[in-house]
Amino acid sequence: MLYAKRPFAGPEQVLDYVGRYTHRVALSNNRLLDIADGQVSFRYKAYRHQAQQKTMTLAAEEFIRRFLLHVLPAGFQRIRYYGFLGNRYRKEKLARCRQLLGMPADEVGGPAKGAAPDYRDRYEALTGVSLRRCPVCHEGCMHVIEILPPSRRNPPTAIPDTS
Repeated sequence: MLYAKRPFAGPEQVLDYVGRYTHRVALSNNRLLDIADGQVSFRYKAYRHQAQQKTMTLAAEEFIRRFLLHVLPAGFQRIRYYGFLGNRYRKEKLARCRQLLGMPADEVGGPAKGAAPDYRDRYEALTGVSLRRCPVCHEGCMHVIEILPPSRRNPPTAIPDTS
């Protein structure tokens, strides 16, 4: 049995909160304190000591090694959906969830009138940069014409070590 209550500030606040954890990098820039003499100093939370803020200094090579442990290899994705959000039956199960919650059915033709803006609108509101404008000339409007599948003929090659 799962108990969940309505969010105080609404679904937008929940999306912002969860997004900070599912789409963030391993270490944000504001936690970096100093980079000097081949050493990197940064802040972290010591959960074994009541989540106290502490500072750690590592050799640059060790810092990069640890940071890269959090970088996913090409072709991997960070979020795995399962249960009612699994790809196979997501549409049907979300429709059933809406029905059980007494919510209106999802409209197939696009966003409902008064619906929340899509991710492009949200991105533009947060950053001031439009994903609909050409990233080169900033004048033309971008439209998806076709999404090409990855090529199996020329798989990505490893970058040679030049050190």
